[in-house]
Amino acid sequence: MSEKPSTEQVLTDIRFDTFELDERIARGLADAGFERCTPIQAKTLPLALNGRDVAGQARTGTGKTAAFLLAIFRRLLSAESRGPGPNPRAICVAPTRELAIQIHRDAELLGKHTGLRALLAYGGVDYAKQRDRIADGVDILIGTPGRLIDYLKQDIYSLKYIEVAVLDEADRMFDLGFITDIRFLFRRMPPVNERQTLMFSATFPLKVTELAYEHMNDAETIRIEEDQVTTDRVTQVVYYPANREKLPLLVKLLRDMQDEHVMVFINTRHAADRVARTLKANGFNAAMLAGNVPQDKRQKLLKRFHDGDIDVMVATDVAARGLHIPDVSHVVNYDLPQDAADYVHRIGRTARLGATGDAISFACEDYAFYLPEIEKFIEMELPVLPHDPDELPALTRPPPRKKSAGDRPRGGGGGRRRR
Repeated sequence: MSEKPSTEQVLTDIRFDTFELDERIARGLADAGFERCTPIQAKTLPLALNGRDVAGQARTGTGKTAAFLLAIFRRLLSAESRGPGPNPRAICVAPTRELAIQIHRDAELLGKHTGLRALLAYGGVDYAKQRDRIADGVDILIGTPGRLIDYLKQDIYSLKYIEVAVLDEADRMFDLGFITDIRFLFRRMPPVNERQTLMFSATFPLKVTELAYEHMNDAETIRIEEDQVTTDRVTQVVYYPANREKLPLLVKLLRDMQDEHVMVFINTRHAADRVARTLKANGFNAAMLAGNVPQDKRQKLLKRFHDGDIDVMVATDVAARGLHIPDVSHVVNYDLPQDAADYVHRIGRTARLGATGDAISFACEDYAFYLPEIEKFIEMELPVLPHDPDELPALTRPPPRKKSAGDRPRGGGGGRRRR
């Protein structure tokens, strides 16, 4: 977490060393360069470190992960903890594999001096390897609902010894249909008065509030910037291109950017693949991130984008939530999202932790009718920028895409593949 100057103060005057943290935790914070708290950390840590249940609302990219990890470390290293054993003493449940991996990465960074063992459980890769590692003993188990329940039903681990339970991106859990799984996991943990529960969410609709009342013990609700849906550190604009103008306009805009780190959001895998291939054919260092990309390749792409080896990441909404990718300068909504809340999550990829950023949207023939709902949701009208169709560049067409085994329809059917 850097302390770069910005147009908006996102670091408070509250320092982490004021919390009298265990020396092993303090060393991890120092190694990571964490000195002052973000607002969500400053308000939740005094409560969470004292064992209170907390329901925190703040945008992605504001430091929620560090807040609940420090609370976990403090509890598991304290004298009142049950101490190490074969079963997890803390569990972090995330809606997506990418978010689970990010939480684990932060846990290893901040907790590297604690001696606590944090392990992952998520679908798509390493089934037996993940299972065997968890069976060997784990302090902090981080994962997605499906794989966590799979191993639990096999008696690979037990939830009877959980001291801290974390539910991250709670609203997304509902969106993805995981709420029954969440309740299944909570019912197998100690009662609410015998564990600490921390819940974090970008939004707090009624269904999330009800979940908090049901599975938390007199939770303190902390809301950050609840009156502002999108940050004023993001400059938001919209273009109105015809469908045939979208790709040339995108290329023109990207060529006008100098050494930028751009995410381009598209609604379907097929369109994302076409755009990514066209960008590469026209000289851009671009890659595609979508649900059909194998998990190991997806993680390699994210790392390369994170490290700056890829300049333009073309993505479907699989990448819109939970990923911490610093220094994303621009988000381009090549397709407007069909859900207004997804617009907020998409543009939240930029202007993270104090930086500024740009969000550019295309209101095309197919998706322009979603714009009024988006503007109502964010409580602002997006400024319209003109473009001259005659000034758009001619594009080099990409070579025909090579078909692979992954392109064949599953189950022997000949129908169209689903998104």
